Amino acid sequence: KNFLKLTLDKSHFITERQDSGMKNTWRKGTLTVTALDYPDPDIIRVEDTYYMVSTTMHFMPGCEILRSYDLVNWEHAAFVYDRLDSTPAQALADEHDIYGKGMWAASLRYHKGIFYICFVANDTHKTYLYRSDSIEGPWHKSQIEGFYHDCSLFFEEDDSAYIIYGNNHIYLTQLKADLSGPMEGGLHRELVNDEGNPFLGYEGSHFYKIHGKYYLFLIHSLRDRWKRTQACFVSDSLTGEFTGGDIFNDDMGYHGQGVAQGGIVDTPDGQWYGMLFQDRGAVGRIPVLVPVKWEHAYPVMGEHDRMPKKILIPEEKAGYKCHPLVESDDFKVSKDADERFYSSYGFKSCWQFNHEPDVRYITHDCEAGRVTMTHQKLCKNLLQASNVLTQRMKYPKCAAEVTVYADKLKNGDYAGLCALQGSYGMVAVTRENDNWYLVMNAMEEGMEDQKQRIPWKPLGGEATSIRFRMEADFTDMKDTAVFYYEKDGKWLQIGTEKKLYFGLDHFCGCRFGLFSYATMETGGSSTFADFRYE
Repeated sequence: KNFLKLTLDKSHFITERQDSGMKNTWRKGTLTVTALDYPDPDIIRVEDTYYMVSTTMHFMPGCEILRSYDLVNWEHAAFVYDRLDSTPAQALADEHDIYGKGMWAASLRYHKGIFYICFVANDTHKTYLYRSDSIEGPWHKSQIEGFYHDCSLFFEEDDSAYIIYGNNHIYLTQLKADLSGPMEGGLHRELVNDEGNPFLGYEGSHFYKIHGKYYLFLIHSLRDRWKRTQACFVSDSLTGEFTGGDIFNDDMGYHGQGVAQGGIVDTPDGQWYGMLFQDRGAVGRIPVLVPVKWEHAYPVMGEHDRMPKKILIPEEKAGYKCHPLVESDDFKVSKDADERFYSSYGFKSCWQFNHEPDVRYITHDCEAGRVTMTHQKLCKNLLQASNVLTQRMKYPKCAAEVTVYADKLKNGDYAGLCALQGSYGMVAVTRENDNWYLVMNAMEEGMEDQKQRIPWKPLGGEATSIRFRMEADFTDMKDTAVFYYEKDGKWLQIGTEKKLYFGLDHFCGCRFGLFSYATMETGGSSTFADFRYE
């Protein structure tokens, strides 16, 4: 079998590679996959290709699907939707928003030539179903009557369909043939429950039929302390008793942050893996690859519910290199550019907007490499700003730079670079009483605080530009961001080090954000160029 043998040191870094019939070579990697915020993963394999879907919350385009040929290296495959329902909150109209809501924990399935995506949105309280005969779309939208938290779609061989869902109490409900809602008189039952868990009861359902048995994978917390733990239950039939318990309880030596919730998948060679996730602080929730074996028809994750020191992973696809999930951008687009990797409203697929964008007020000059944001509403702070262009931050460290052209800002306008989350930090250029300033602002406990303001004398016209930089450090949950501006070819820090937090208010990892907004009058604008990701 064409697999790699990997040995891990105490930091869980891959250090050894063995190919069948070949001498050992060395490779460095990690069991954490992508090093980016891709929580609640579900995973499938179609022939030799793996697909993984993840929660995207309030970001749009939404419901991102990744593609891999070896379970370790991943690239963008598709966004399922550009817009969901275009509600005022999804579009950040007035003071409405869907931070921490939007789509959660999608189920990805492939049945008889059709891809299915099923998820709920916690702002609309609806259950959405998308279908396509190609992973790249187009995806056709419908709804399933009812609300099914952390749902898993399941098809029997006879095409009967079921949805498995819930929190604490996990239910199975048979669906109509057209999947539009529960089947009248169909099977509906509770499978298991975790009643009384003081932290997190069973949720995150992933349901499979393997070798004639039915398997239900769930996440919950230990009852004596907060720690994510993976559980599994098995039954001989859909109407039979589901028995089981915890099968993986490990934090990989990282601050008690358990690894759990996700799907399982097999390789063409018959090996099995779980794709779970681990909280890594402010950077978000990062996928983790866990080997799975079967003992007496029951899944065993790792060794004795801990991450093993040696694992096998599939060989990389010869001659194929995945497109990066985050990257620099000169904002230029050549005529022969691969459209697959420009699927975010014509931007590179690594970009998402903080909410549904208003494309009337954002201009992308693909030849000059400029992105202009015009202010169509007044905002109290950064979190109300429309058309914020974001990329995920990378563990353990990352940095970004961007040039801002500020000559068209009006009084009260702000434009710059931010660490986007509920407790954000930002560096910006602003105009007040026709005077110019560079500022570092931070959101602390629901109130924006200006940490430093520096008078700035622009040269005027097109030369009114400033280059900003931000450095983030998530090592060992340090979770900090530091902001800089460029002067005379040197980087000068502005403001204080910003402590970053993962909070339930946004419920996702911190991101780089390019923003521009008004606080006093509309009609102003700013332009961005030369974004660099390190």
